[in-house]
Amino acid sequence: MHAVRFWVEGKPHSGEYHDAHVTSGGRMWPVEAVRLLSPVTPSKIVCLGRNYAAHAEELNHEVPERPLLFFKPPSAVIGPDEAIVLPRSGRVDFEGELAIVIGRRCREVPARDAPSVIRGYTCLNDVTDREAQGWEKNWVRAKGFDTSCPIGPWIVSPDALEFPLTLETWVNGLRRQHTSTTALLVGIPEIIEEVSAVMTLEPGDVIATGTPAGVGPLAAGDWVEVRISGIGRLVNPVRTQD
Repeated sequence: MHAVRFWVEGKPHSGEYHDAHVTSGGRMWPVEAVRLLSPVTPSKIVCLGRNYAAHAEELNHEVPERPLLFFKPPSAVIGPDEAIVLPRSGRVDFEGELAIVIGRRCREVPARDAPSVIRGYTCLNDVTDREAQGWEKNWVRAKGFDTSCPIGPWIVSPDALEFPLTLETWVNGLRRQHTSTTALLVGIPEIIEEVSAVMTLEPGDVIATGTPAGVGPLAAGDWVEVRISGIGRLVNPVRTQD
């Protein structure tokens, strides 16, 4: 079973996905009959920058001595099949990532206890305005614009996954990113320890673990897909602003 949120009959529901169907409150629908939403509504999205050495290298950046943290706002979140709306920029990139979903309120969690606060994992696309990132050092515009944080399609519990995981990003049917979570510079327990040392994490908060090498630009009409083994596929079309 995978935890989902979906829209059907004029309202959102929380439930489970299994065998091409979603269930909620004792009712069942074929997944084709509903619109999947982001499986989580976080109070905050904490992201790690340069957590794969090859990605830092491709952008000519140094690997940070400590985890590089930044935020994406909740207003940036969209779900599967929702459109990424490109800002007016010379370049906007895809960045496929594994995301951690927090299961309970926590603070100052040592790495050894990190599994106890993880609800599960999902796919995330840290869509980035690379032009804005070049001139604005705090990355607010680069990382925070509306639709810049697709999440989904569901949350998979840790006990249903077999690590290491394989992460891929595809654009228009061509594979652009491919890695294993073994390449993470800072591992998942240490990420949670680092983040929770400086802020309280709430149920439903999301931590994006970083993107591997292979990032590249998106254009109107593209379809971008983040695939993670054991989790599934997060697919989003790309369009320009109206």
